[in-house]
Amino acid sequence: MQLYVFLIITILLIVKPIVNALFLEGLGADNLAYGYLLIAATAIATTYFYNRAVRRYSLRRIIVVSLSFFALAFAVLSLLYKLGLIDAAALYVYYVISGIFAVLTTSQFWLLANMVFNAREAKRLFGFIGSGAIAGGIFGGYLTTILVPYIGNGNMLLIAAALILSCIPLLSMIYKKGYVSRASRSGAQESIGGETAFKLVLKSKHLTYLALIIGIGVIVAKLIDFQFSDFASKAIPDADRLASFFAFWFSTFNLVSLGIQLFLTNRVVEKLGVNSSLLILPLGIAIGSLLFLTFPELWVLILIKGLDGSLKQSVNKAATELVMVPISLEIKNKTKSFIDVVVDSIATGVAGCLLIFVIKGLDLPSSYVTVIILFLIFIWMVGIFKVRDSYFKSFRQSLREAVEHSDDISRRKQKSPIEIGKRILSSNNPEQIVKYLSGLNGRKSRLLKAKILPLLEHPDDAVKIEAINQLYHYPEGTALETVRQLVYLKDDEVVYAAMNYLILHTSLNDNRIFDSYLNHSSDYIAHAALLCLAKEGRTNKKIAARYNLELRLELWMAEFELPNSEHRPEELSFLLESIGYAGFPRFLSFISANFNNRNPMIVRHAIIAAGISGEELFVDALIDFLKVKEYREDAIQALIAYGESISELLLAREAARTLRNDVKKYIPQVIQKFETQTSVRVLLRLLQSRDNLIRLASAKSLKRLKNKNPKLNFFPKSIFRFILTYSFEYRDIISCRKVIKSNFRAENYTALSEDDKTELFQAREGLLEILDIQLSKRIATIFNLLAVYYSHKDLDVAYKGFKSEDRDTRANAIEFLDNILAPKLKHVLLPLLELAIIEDADVYQEILEDTDISFNRALINLIKVGDGNLRLPVIYLIQFLGDTSFSPLLAELQITAKSKDVRSFASLALKKLQPALMQKEVNS
Repeated sequence: MQLYVFLIITILLIVKPIVNALFLEGLGADNLAYGYLLIAATAIATTYFYNRAVRRYSLRRIIVVSLSFFALAFAVLSLLYKLGLIDAAALYVYYVISGIFAVLTTSQFWLLANMVFNAREAKRLFGFIGSGAIAGGIFGGYLTTILVPYIGNGNMLLIAAALILSCIPLLSMIYKKGYVSRASRSGAQESIGGETAFKLVLKSKHLTYLALIIGIGVIVAKLIDFQFSDFASKAIPDADRLASFFAFWFSTFNLVSLGIQLFLTNRVVEKLGVNSSLLILPLGIAIGSLLFLTFPELWVLILIKGLDGSLKQSVNKAATELVMVPISLEIKNKTKSFIDVVVDSIATGVAGCLLIFVIKGLDLPSSYVTVIILFLIFIWMVGIFKVRDSYFKSFRQSLREAVEHSDDISRRKQKSPIEIGKRILSSNNPEQIVKYLSGLNGRKSRLLKAKILPLLEHPDDAVKIEAINQLYHYPEGTALETVRQLVYLKDDEVVYAAMNYLILHTSLNDNRIFDSYLNHSSDYIAHAALLCLAKEGRTNKKIAARYNLELRLELWMAEFELPNSEHRPEELSFLLESIGYAGFPRFLSFISANFNNRNPMIVRHAIIAAGISGEELFVDALIDFLKVKEYREDAIQALIAYGESISELLLAREAARTLRNDVKKYIPQVIQKFETQTSVRVLLRLLQSRDNLIRLASAKSLKRLKNKNPKLNFFPKSIFRFILTYSFEYRDIISCRKVIKSNFRAENYTALSEDDKTELFQAREGLLEILDIQLSKRIATIFNLLAVYYSHKDLDVAYKGFKSEDRDTRANAIEFLDNILAPKLKHVLLPLLELAIIEDADVYQEILEDTDISFNRALINLIKVGDGNLRLPVIYLIQFLGDTSFSPLLAELQITAKSKDVRSFASLALKKLQPALMQKEVNS
């Protein structure tokens, strides 16, 4: 790629000085403006055919045809020059051809480069590749300066034609070696149809602003070129000397540009960012123009031309090409050449018009061009600020589309949520119906009313219950008679749901309902009525007293204590919940007693009853249930039932260090339900834990909490510090992983028994798998915290892009983050994320500074930085190494580790190493 662009620019710096010199000698600087207009007119006329070619042929074929045409054209020019047949028409024609060559071939090259490199590679390599272009400018310019006096302009043009043809094999090599992906070659044209490049540019604000700043930049460059050529031609009238003068200074400008490119471009773009880097060129020209107004001399114009030539091909060129990165390849393929050729040429024509109608028309000296330049620079800089905003938005949109495409999401094919709901509710899958109804909101429920009401008669009782629950979204008394009939079914949950609805959402008198059902002969109805009474009596003490709620509960409990009494589990479940609602202190021990019931269903309802009661005496028991997978979800819901007060209770327990690590990871699910400042404080405290799972759960909950209530204070400085800390830990772990994977030497453990060797190898493989899981969870934690610190929408897109299987999408996600993150975060985090896409071992080594540590030191570092889940596999591996140098560390862990499992593993490892330790003492 670098050699290819080197040759293109070498050719340009041979052709341009010769054609310019011939033009100025034959027609004079006064006719440059007409040359500019001809270039614009020609570019517009040929754009139609070029766009048709882009739709029909591959980029490779178009480039080959273009190069062949230019080679033939310059060979013909050489012949005409030698035969002395160059007239005014020929000069205009070749001035136009050289102008089109300059913009078209470089545009095609940078489009090819965009197909070869992704966003992060482009940011790292475009500066290096651009140095090839600048080196070509230096070589071509000095070559022309040296050879023209000896072989003449005609032979130099033949050399240029030969060099153009040599670019074709290089192009073929780039394609044959697979540098251009198949996806890039095909360029899915269907997505943009037959729209012209002009329409595509107008549809995109980003492309419109980009075309504006490129166009203004070209106008300014042409005006500078006019002043430079005008002053130079007046000072040097001889064509050969003038060609050498131009070639010398063009090469010198390129030499300066090469120095900037090699030593400053990458640093400037990395430090200032893509958009701010675009401001350097216009600011530099503005300062030079102000100097020219004070000293209107050739040396000042050389300085301004030098600024334009050196910065345009270095910092400004790299930044401009990077601004194009967010644009999809198919759009870029159609619009880049349009912008680089047509916009460039039209801008050249505008410059010509300004010179003809303003400078010549008003008979002003050429120094007045500087005033126009300063005015245009102001517009240029405004355009750059517009590009800054559109660049970020385009990157976000491009990344979102890439993520959706990789996930096979098609918005056009998705059915509306209501249509999906109708299909589910009409299905014969009770579980799916129940799941859908349980998550339905009021608006959708009302829209689906016609589908939901028939479900009251569904054969599945769970469906009936969920259908009853949806009735609360409708006017009072909806489906009253149907629900009345459900009271007489023999299913406790259905009866309770129906009765609860009759009490809460109908105009029926509550007293009549209780009078009818409390003493009903059916225990299904009587027990459901008592549960409804307990629930109602919680806020209405009069109705509780009227129907003797406390006495009824006492009698019901006594029934369970009778010898040989048989009761359905559902009855006991209802009794427990009734006690929870009633809240009579003397009955609460009955709930505690059933925490140990042998029937899991009873235990679950005891947990639910404890939550309903809201009594602090149950909090510790509920926290303990978080450790049991079977009851975890019920315990979480029970703690949530306490309301906001649970946040303070949990914060107090965390401050007293009474919360165990194996339950802390579930606390955030409780806390996130309450949108309070206390909830934020609890979650921030949990982020201080070493346990990776606790951190991840807390970060997720903080993100959800911010989405629901962004007005809360999330202590951004603390979040920032957590992100930095976790990033450093991530770097340490990934460094250790590389060492464990690459620096393990099996020959160092030949003294071990075969069994121990096998265990050692398996333990190492197991540790590497654990490290991959840990790294994945840690990066998820970091992204969730970034979503708290920044916009969650942007970070969600970036995280999905980073997790994509497509390497280019991951690179674009990292580049997107480069435009979001603060400099300090960018410096620490982005290099670590780049490890996911970098294949260069040297760059990998540069990012991970500590990869030269020993295998043993990597294990020790993992114990220091890791949580209990990471320490266990490390200790397990250590015991099979037979290395007694780990003994002091294991002895310390055996005593100080907070995790019981870690202490146990350390003890076992010490016992395993004991024979080796004794042998060492004997040998010493």
